[in-house]
Amino acid sequence: MHDVIIIGTGPAGISAGIYTSRARLHTLIIGEKTGALSKADKIENYYGFVNPISGGKLIADGISQAKRVGAEIMSDQVVSIGYDDGFTVNTKNEEYKGQAVIIATGSNRTAPRIEGFSRFEGQGISYCAVCDAFFYKDKDVAVLGCCEYALHEAIQLLPIVKSVTLLTNGVPPIPQIPKEITIIDSEISSFEGNETLERVRFSDGNTLSLAGIFVAIGVAGSSDLAKKLGAETEGLKIVVDENMATNIPGLYAAGDCTGGMMQIAKAVYQGAQAAMEVIKYIRKDKK
Repeated sequence: MHDVIIIGTGPAGISAGIYTSRARLHTLIIGEKTGALSKADKIENYYGFVNPISGGKLIADGISQAKRVGAEIMSDQVVSIGYDDGFTVNTKNEEYKGQAVIIATGSNRTAPRIEGFSRFEGQGISYCAVCDAFFYKDKDVAVLGCCEYALHEAIQLLPIVKSVTLLTNGVPPIPQIPKEITIIDSEISSFEGNETLERVRFSDGNTLSLAGIFVAIGVAGSSDLAKKLGAETEGLKIVVDENMATNIPGLYAAGDCTGGMMQIAKAVYQGAQAAMEVIKYIRKDKK
């Protein structure tokens, strides 16, 4: 078991990993994509750099620094977090155990631009299969997405609901979809219903009656992962206190996923703050 698992290889996650590794905690950092920072050509407002530095270079140097002080870094995609006598972090390839978790995956910045989407959020459109599957027992539901995260959510739903349909919205799905899951790859034109979601209308005019839809587009975002544990969120933001702690003991968040100013300096600070609290949390637990 790792002392701490950090999800995200951006400035917040790497900053946290440097602190926890230097404190000799067994640290695992998992990340697949580096987000918007990797696309930045020149960064001129970060302390200590006389000349501009690219986002990609800053990220690469941070990862090298974390490895130098002992952090283990895995390139993988996290699809869920669970808790059972410690945290369980599931990726598309492996399962990892940790005493504490820091979510530092950046911010979810996009939502599907489909007519009716915002209207039915919380009224038939959900973001967490583990949280809300019970409400759709023996009903027909769908998962909106095409990749590993969507497949994970669909598999979570199968034992509870009547049927699961994968809606890829025009994107080819990954090949390993179980035969129990129906796939519709037509583009979606709208979500429809009265008080709650009742059906999906496709661009070819066909419709599909559904009781609910679970959104799992791309990779699991920070708030998606937090919700699976029952952590408090506000919109796409994870709610934390001044020590970067969530309402779940041992679960912390840092960086853009906590809202507010989206700057490297803030992410690095919050990563360090979360790490210092994790160090105290782990050492107290070991006494």
